[in-house]
Amino acid sequence: MSWRRAPDFWRDGGAWARLLLPVAWVVAEAARLRWKDVEPIDTGLPVICIGNLVAGGAGKTPVAIDLLAKLTKSGRRAFALTRGYGGRERGPLLVDLSKHGWRDVGDEALLLARAAPTVVCRDRRDGAAFAKARGADILVMDDGFQNPSIKKDLSILVFDGGFGLGNGKVLPAGPLRERPAEAFARAQAVIILGEDRTRLAAQLPKSLPVLHAALAPPPDAPNVAGRRLLAFAGIGRPQKFFETLKAAGAELPASVSFPDHHPYRDSELGLILEKARSLEATPMTTEKDLVRIPAEIAEQIESYPISLRWRDSDGLWRLLEPLMDHD
Repeated sequence: MSWRRAPDFWRDGGAWARLLLPVAWVVAEAARLRWKDVEPIDTGLPVICIGNLVAGGAGKTPVAIDLLAKLTKSGRRAFALTRGYGGRERGPLLVDLSKHGWRDVGDEALLLARAAPTVVCRDRRDGAAFAKARGADILVMDDGFQNPSIKKDLSILVFDGGFGLGNGKVLPAGPLRERPAEAFARAQAVIILGEDRTRLAAQLPKSLPVLHAALAPPPDAPNVAGRRLLAFAGIGRPQKFFETLKAAGAELPASVSFPDHHPYRDSELGLILEKARSLEATPMTTEKDLVRIPAEIAEQIESYPISLRWRDSDGLWRLLEPLMDHD
């Protein structure tokens, strides 16, 4: 069962994709012109940008969280910088988990703030200056690949290995935010999450480093083997979450998909809880979804954590090393 989701033709193409190609050309040109005559400012800090080419989510927030943890562990004063998608605050502000909720700063900012100091700001230049004034010595951007306002030292595009480039068309004919060639020209690396089922790596420029990782439960994740769960998620690819639970041995008599960043209504949550009771199943969702659920209802729902597992972490450190000695 699902509420709204990305159209099937974003993956497979078809008549709708062809009909929308003129609009897609306009969108692609607008994306290209956004970089024309713009001089990105140097923030005075090394900036790592974790970006998307595909709309609808690919796993960039887990990648950003993992990088923040690695940088912090190595002794850097790493800050996350995000526009706070879905939140009402324009910033700049430092996320305070005791004070801010998802309606203030968005769900992703709350997850990032668990890993490192996180600045929310619609204007990336102001946000970078704000973070620097508060002691940041390196920035990790959990968005902003298509934003030309500040200079990035390392731009990494994240892809879902099961989806790749979809039908390869720009919005709205397909899922791409801009033409692939233009995006790849600005990137210094690509991360493919999960099995590369679409042979994306073979479609990339040979000069572009490709790293592989997977989203998987951490060692302290709850044991769901043999449990009956009603799983629901409002993330970019809900099916990935459901597959993760099944791979961990859970039984899913029902699952419900919502759009990414979905603002849950009490009536929707009530239906989910009622359905779970009728199925004698435990309602379970992602950590990202749980922060968008009122506390009194969240108490009745379990969340399942996901973390990043690198296949080639040495390749990641080779990308990071030039930034580590930045003065």
